[in-house]
Amino acid sequence: MFYYLFHYLDQHFNFPGAGVFQYISFRAALALMSSLIITMLFGKRIISYIQKKQIGETIRELGLEGQTAKAGTPTMGGLIILAAIIIPTLLFAKVHNIYIVLMLISTVWLGSIGFIDDYIKVFKKNKEGLQGKFKIVGQIGIGLLVGAVFYFHPDVVIKERVSSSGQAAYSFDSAISSNKDLTMPKYAATQIKTIKTTIPFLKNNEFDYTSLISFMGEKTQQYGWLIFIPIVILIVTAVSNGANITDGIDGLAAGTSAIIGATLGILAYVSGNTIFADYLNIMYIPNTGELVVFMAAFVGACVGFLWYNAYPAQVFMGDTGSLAIGGIIAVFAIAIRKELLIPILCGVFVVENLSVILQVYYFKYQKRKHGIEFAKANRLFKMAPLHHHYQKLGFHESKIVMRFFIIGIMLAALTIVTLKLR
Repeated sequence: MFYYLFHYLDQHFNFPGAGVFQYISFRAALALMSSLIITMLFGKRIISYIQKKQIGETIRELGLEGQTAKAGTPTMGGLIILAAIIIPTLLFAKVHNIYIVLMLISTVWLGSIGFIDDYIKVFKKNKEGLQGKFKIVGQIGIGLLVGAVFYFHPDVVIKERVSSSGQAAYSFDSAISSNKDLTMPKYAATQIKTIKTTIPFLKNNEFDYTSLISFMGEKTQQYGWLIFIPIVILIVTAVSNGANITDGIDGLAAGTSAIIGATLGILAYVSGNTIFADYLNIMYIPNTGELVVFMAAFVGACVGFLWYNAYPAQVFMGDTGSLAIGGIIAVFAIAIRKELLIPILCGVFVVENLSVILQVYYFKYQKRKHGIEFAKANRLFKMAPLHHHYQKLGFHESKIVMRFFIIGIMLAALTIVTLKLR
């Protein structure tokens, strides 16, 4: 909104300072500050309203220290996060950008699924919430939409990197080491439709999904959507559920997501900037730089939410927030073609998910082999997800959260390093 207003003032009235809104970094900074203000100032009012309506969390008895004290803590605080993402994005981003449109749709879509789940738990007094099959259907629906748009929309393109002679260009580092001429490499004038993505740790780090169906011969390119869309659905569903499972102790999901979001913002900035993309020898994706504004709002929302969600939590985000932030991370990573970095960057989510899967299958195996009593006494983890295992071991939840944050920062650093570590 403000982008269009100040662009008009700059073009027609030469309004002093209006041109600064052309800079993504400036608008991203405004989006970050706005989201922090929304969460920290208006968050208290929303929490008070939730308390008056007696929208409190129903705590299951898990035998964890301090668990009963959390009963009645306001939930559905994810509404604060959603507002702090959507409002700054509408104010400062180019809302006609296809990537921004898709991020907003994903945020509202998954936030709505989470809201329905929380509503059933709180108002219908059903601890199970929305049935799992309906959640999956909703996640598949947004995955299908995202995959179809990314595959078929004409604005979702890349530019291939070539030298002036038409051959693959040297990176600056390799040119320096081999005393080559440092003529600036160029990108092809034409944009191309492709489902190539970035694969970490390999020198020629572009992977084309159509290679998975190369057995189709000449029809490979025509039917690439048959492999691409299911992969998108899988990624969106997995990461969304991973964030949902991670949201089990105060501040863990919000803080971890902020670290992931900041890293994705950096990756979006370099991928949408010809100079940085050229220097790092990575794929240049036109128009994705605008996603930095969205991600700045996302990071601000997560950090601002920690003001109330850090231990001891005054509000829980509920599925309204956790499903949305997981889906946002997944769709964003796919948009900038860095989804194959998710196992590294979202390592905390991955481990939390795996701990639940391993716990279930190990229990079933032991039950089948030795009986129910043996299986109960010899679980793989004392409790799943993993953060509850450490609580059972006697670690205070604030210490668990802080150590997970440190691991998240290490994984974020490794993710950025993969740009050159190949």
